[in-house]
Amino acid sequence: MDTQQTLQKEEKLREILIQMERVIIAFSGGVDSTYLLKVALETLGKENVLAVTADSESFPPSELQETKRLAETLQAPHQIIEMSELAIPGYAENDENRCYFCKKGLFEQLYPLLLEKGFNNLTFGLIKDDLGDHRPGVKAAIEQNVRGPLAEADMSKDDIRIRAKELGLDNWDKPSLACLSSRIAYGEKITIDKLKKVDEAEQFIKRFGIRQVRVRIHNEIARVEVEPMDMVELLNYHEEIDSYLKKLDFKFVTMDMKGYKSGSMNSMLKKTGEVLS
Repeated sequence: MDTQQTLQKEEKLREILIQMERVIIAFSGGVDSTYLLKVALETLGKENVLAVTADSESFPPSELQETKRLAETLQAPHQIIEMSELAIPGYAENDENRCYFCKKGLFEQLYPLLLEKGFNNLTFGLIKDDLGDHRPGVKAAIEQNVRGPLAEADMSKDDIRIRAKELGLDNWDKPSLACLSSRIAYGEKITIDKLKKVDEAEQFIKRFGIRQVRVRIHNEIARVEVEPMDMVELLNYHEEIDSYLKKLDFKFVTMDMKGYKSGSMNSMLKKTGEVLS
């Protein structure tokens, strides 16, 4: 990758942030929102930046603690708000617009904070790579004028990882994040019990040194996705994993032979070769 091009994109990002003046950043603790927070702090000063994390049913407790650690490390103003996604009309039904309902609910909770504290813009960690997939949350952002400065600066995941590493962010190579609800097959009702099962199952598998893992729920089936290079490791512990996941009340535990793929549940939405939106 052309490092000079990446630096030019970062310069464009800084110009965008300067125009925004004072920003609230929806902060998940992933590399994208962490990098955005770091650059915003450097560009605008911490008095003009607020990181906000929503503590909700689909956000793993371990990730909530990680947001606290990262914000403290960056010396960033950080506020945690309570949010119940399952209380949002339409969310628990888990149709193809689940992410729309979620993001709409989140942004609606952030706007009063924006007005109360005198900030100018709501932002989130949207990147260039996100624009080509089924992303109902982007629609919610557009409707509510919530901006994605990284995408506006044409920054990809590779760009961000390069700069995050160079800027000394210790999560520069952190595996991609997604809410726990994304593990549940579309059309299957989302419940707190299912979200807890997914989190417990994934945390257990990570104990074997597997960093990127998804446990997808298809009714009574747990479909485990890991990177192809980790499949042998997964099979080395197949008995322990099978036993543990069945204690969580899964009847069958399988490994996806194609391996981990971000947004793999979206294949369920394809009809006549097109993704529903």
